[in-house]
Amino acid sequence: MSFEGSAAARKRILARIRRAQGRGASRPSEAELEAVETYLRAHPRGPAPRQGEEPVARFRARAEAMQTTTDLVERWAEVPPAVARYLDANGLPAAGCVWPQLAQLDWAGAGLALEGREAHGEDPVGVTGAFAGIAETGTVMLVSGPETPASVSLLPETHVAVVVAERIVAHMEDAWDLARRELGALPRAVNFISGPSRTGDIEQVIILGAHGPYRVHLIVVRT
Repeated sequence: MSFEGSAAARKRILARIRRAQGRGASRPSEAELEAVETYLRAHPRGPAPRQGEEPVARFRARAEAMQTTTDLVERWAEVPPAVARYLDANGLPAAGCVWPQLAQLDWAGAGLALEGREAHGEDPVGVTGAFAGIAETGTVMLVSGPETPASVSLLPETHVAVVVAERIVAHMEDAWDLARRELGALPRAVNFISGPSRTGDIEQVIILGAHGPYRVHLIVVRT
């Protein structure tokens, strides 16, 4: 079916739904559209579960429940050695790419050959920061930009993400609120990463690394 045919079919289906709801015309009225806009501008929230744990502890626990490994360091200067320890302990290459935003860290001093750039297909390791962490699900939120290219978290087989502890929020709604306050207009891509890429399509067996990294390691920085 062509795009035009698909669009026409969609309009017919929506018109039938409106008639079944007793809403008359095939298109929303101006009042209906304004009501929708008002609702969206308010960013209403649904019920959210209470969290008894400290956010960093819950974030790490939820991440580790999804085959993600985690580490905790006190300062940014400890990040390169922490990445080096993780790669060495798992027999992984000490080379790849890093967000340009983090290129000033002493990677070479930790024995790592990480270049501040977008990822290429042959990069074994990609190191990124994170815009926020979500404690409820152990998820990291990444936003794209010249200094934070999305490819670094998507193409390499190993993704290491550095998360600042004070930017770990309770719920996804909190992460979106943070983005609206700090970013204004949203960037081209906002990615939520919850553990390694996976699929259950192959004989209904979970396979890691199907559409992205085989492994994800999170390093939380206290300050």
